[in-house]
Amino acid sequence: QVQLVESGGGLVQAGDSLRLACVASGRTFSSFAMGWFRQGPGKEREFVAAIGWSGGYINYLDSVKGRFTISRDNAKNTVYLQMNSLKPEDTAVYYCAAHPRLGTLGRFGTYWGQGTQVTVSS
Repeated sequence: QVQLVESGGGLVQAGDSLRLACVASGRTFSSFAMGWFRQGPGKEREFVAAIGWSGGYINYLDSVKGRFTISRDNAKNTVYLQMNSLKPEDTAVYYCAAHPRLGTLGRFGTYWGQGTQVTVSS
């Protein structure tokens, strides 16, 4: 089992920045691919960013490329999502996700956090 706890959400204005953090406990964090997903009002959950166990692989949703940065600190069992130049359309509940296999992140067998709300006002 892996437990994930997100923090760092909040209410900000368009153009502001936020940094989300997700602390993992349970199994060996460094062996898991990690990622962030989000679910906006009336929308399905969507992929935002992913990072491989060593940090050597990183991928982003096209609409956040150049604005969001995912990173991880295996010594602290923590994955981060730095979000800059936030837009109202980034408003969503952001979920941390973990899976032993990067290619299956978000699918069956994924561990999920409880989510943290990000609200961006115009």
